[in-house]
Amino acid sequence: MSNLLISFFAYFIDKFFGEFPYIKHPIIIIGELISLFEKKFYEDSVKRGAYLVVFILSTVFILSIALVYLLHLLPYIWMIIFSSIFTSMFIAHNMLYHTVKEILTSEDKKHAISMLVSRDVQDMNDTDIYKAAIETYAENLSDGVVAPIFYLLLFNLPGIIIYKAINTMDSMVGYRNEKYENYGKVAAILDDIVNYIPSRITAILIMILGSQRDIFAFYPQGKEHESPNAGHPITAMALVLGVKLGGNTSYFGKIKTKPYFGEGREEIKADDLSRALRFTKL
Repeated sequence: MSNLLISFFAYFIDKFFGEFPYIKHPIIIIGELISLFEKKFYEDSVKRGAYLVVFILSTVFILSIALVYLLHLLPYIWMIIFSSIFTSMFIAHNMLYHTVKEILTSEDKKHAISMLVSRDVQDMNDTDIYKAAIETYAENLSDGVVAPIFYLLLFNLPGIIIYKAINTMDSMVGYRNEKYENYGKVAAILDDIVNYIPSRITAILIMILGSQRDIFAFYPQGKEHESPNAGHPITAMALVLGVKLGGNTSYFGKIKTKPYFGEGREEIKADDLSRALRFTKL
């Protein structure tokens, strides 16, 4: 019951208040630990990357257990309140929603989308920009909203904190390039594992909110994505909006061949992004 109450209140605290700019965000602290380890112990090897994962998860687990112990010393109602406030910092729906929404009003849409994606933006047209925004929004509904709440419900504060630590490691070192191909491999694989169920829950929720009869229709196309998880919420969003997302995309000067996700028109309009934001803003 405590986990359910904390999850409920944390979601709505994030919804109405968003980030607390006067408090150093826990994710920043985790990121600093990752950077500190890399600075001292980086080596182009899978083993050294595994050591990073063990160090970060051990540290975060110990600190989260200590935090839970301290919170449980408080009267029950105050434990719920403070736990909800703290865990809301690991839910990113408010920030995600408003960051993506800014693309609709920005005078420099290419610059705005470049803050959200790693793909090349210089030759993007409006369709490319809105497509990238919708894909990013759909994918991050899983990473930033559904998955944190899922692990909070299952494992209380340690669950959501450890999940975000894994997610942060993947975002910092989980790249397939010369520097991180080996060092970030364990972090990337672990991130794929912990997002396996939440990404599919996210896709189902999108289908339900989008009033789709076959709530599993996303799966055949979603599994074609190079990521074992990202394709499912992206496909679900495309099906609900009646558009095609995906397709060949330019990254770092090279065209990457990607399948299409969804059915319908390939031209993506500002209204499609507005609809994606509108029906998923619970």
